[in-house]
Amino acid sequence: MAVARGIIKRMSIRVGAVLIRPPTTPSHSHFFHCCNDSLPPFKSHLSSFSSTFLRSFSHHFPEETSDEGATTDGWEEEDETEPKIGDGGDGGGVALQNVPWGQRTLSIAEEVLMQFSEDIKLFAFKTTPRGYVYVRLDKLTDEYGCPSMEELECYNKKYKERLDEVGALGEIPDDLALEVSSPGAERLLKVPDDIGRFKDMPMRVCYTENLESNCPEREGIFLLDFIEKDSEMCVWKLADVKENRDPLRKGRTLNRKQKDWRLKLPFNLHRMVSLYLA
Repeated sequence: MAVARGIIKRMSIRVGAVLIRPPTTPSHSHFFHCCNDSLPPFKSHLSSFSSTFLRSFSHHFPEETSDEGATTDGWEEEDETEPKIGDGGDGGGVALQNVPWGQRTLSIAEEVLMQFSEDIKLFAFKTTPRGYVYVRLDKLTDEYGCPSMEELECYNKKYKERLDEVGALGEIPDDLALEVSSPGAERLLKVPDDIGRFKDMPMRVCYTENLESNCPEREGIFLLDFIEKDSEMCVWKLADVKENRDPLRKGRTLNRKQKDWRLKLPFNLHRMVSLYLA
């Protein structure tokens, strides 16, 4: 997913009056640096859409110098670690990291969300000790779970206004930095809760064949055939993607044997499931 991360870093959008990096092309505004006009439709490129970030700053963070001596704009980038369920990032869930104001900012985020349609949910929420708030919104009715640019922008504005109001009362710090985005291309899917929603899309499935600690982990690009809830089992079939095709049969789809192949996998043997992007 190195390519996706590269797109994410190149296409960041910041909304606010400070710490706005100048656009890379003259035609774009200093307040909205968005390359969506030159890209294919968002629906066909989840990595492009999910790379859109809306950031607000309530005060000016001074420029900082990295260990290598390069000057940064003061924005704290999220750690690029392997995602885990509930990590507040690609794994979804809430991660307050023991900050004293974390629960209050979360309650405000949920309060603001009530002003939007019921199909927009909080996918991930994270706060950091340095005063950063990361919010990722999920749209249940969208094929990829991506809210529109307008919805992200609107939520960002409303949430920032509420943070400023509560900050002025002294209930939370008045200098928090905010980032609002849609779930990234590497979002993890919970088994079985999330995978039924994306059953028509190829998924990358990492799994083991038993619970033994020394059992090797396997990986495949599958489509969900169906879920056996009573036996807590997922039944997967091969996705018709390049990785599953015979390299000697260029231009041909899966053969009969591959189409008939099935993998029955108990819920607890799934190690990681994410959307597959060709």
